[in-house]
Amino acid sequence: MLRIADARTGHLVEFPSAHRHLMRICVHLPVIDDGIGPVHLRVLLLGDVLARTAELHHLQTLTVLTAPDLPQEQVQALDRVMAVLGIHPPATVRAHDPSQTPSAPAEVHVLAYGADQQDSSGGVRIDVGEVSTAPPDEGGPGSPDAAAPEGSDPLALRMLLLGHPHSTPVLVTGAALAQARRTLRHWRQLVADWAQEPSRPIPADLLRQAHAALADDLGVPAVLDMLRSVEENADVPAGAKFETFAHLDRVLGLDLARDVGHQHQETP
Repeated sequence: MLRIADARTGHLVEFPSAHRHLMRICVHLPVIDDGIGPVHLRVLLLGDVLARTAELHHLQTLTVLTAPDLPQEQVQALDRVMAVLGIHPPATVRAHDPSQTPSAPAEVHVLAYGADQQDSSGGVRIDVGEVSTAPPDEGGPGSPDAAAPEGSDPLALRMLLLGHPHSTPVLVTGAALAQARRTLRHWRQLVADWAQEPSRPIPADLLRQAHAALADDLGVPAVLDMLRSVEENADVPAGAKFETFAHLDRVLGLDLARDVGHQHQETP
């Protein structure tokens, strides 16, 4: 059973995990004035994580992206951003005035916090917290584009954002991004090592814990904490660690098995 907190009431709304049930998700992109910013990325990411979590709980999903009428170059930029951050493309994209009532009926609406959106269409509302970037003189990348410079791993930004509850504000700093990159490199190396060991089933208690965290209003930060504990737990066989990381990466979307079958070396 998947439970999502409605931002309007604070109450958890349950979604049954019937095999043929369809969850319609409407992601509302804020107005794009000076290019795609960090809050746009986080709204898109939350819609992606919601769809992945619902599918892990045996719900079929259909995602609609509503956005202001964008020029072709911004549409192309949006497609590139979704691709590099591992965000599955929506089934449909619709031009829509953000100040008007949502045009797409949905069980769940994903919006930026404070969005002036009418709620008469019904459905659960998820407010996505603000994202800001620290200026360069305070240890930050200085701009959303600089958060993922050419040649770096853009999924580090995805990991950084996933490490915070979706409704809380996030400050992106250069140090936090660097730590996320180091963790990704380290985990990918471990997953590649574990893949060489005999496969073992995911321990039932770990599987229940992870699914329960995700079912409880998309508790992805708790899942990341759990993976850190699994990494260090000598009682979990290497093959089971591999299966655990690979299974939960279906939601995390961090490409943790990328180095399986390749030569690799820990980067200091």
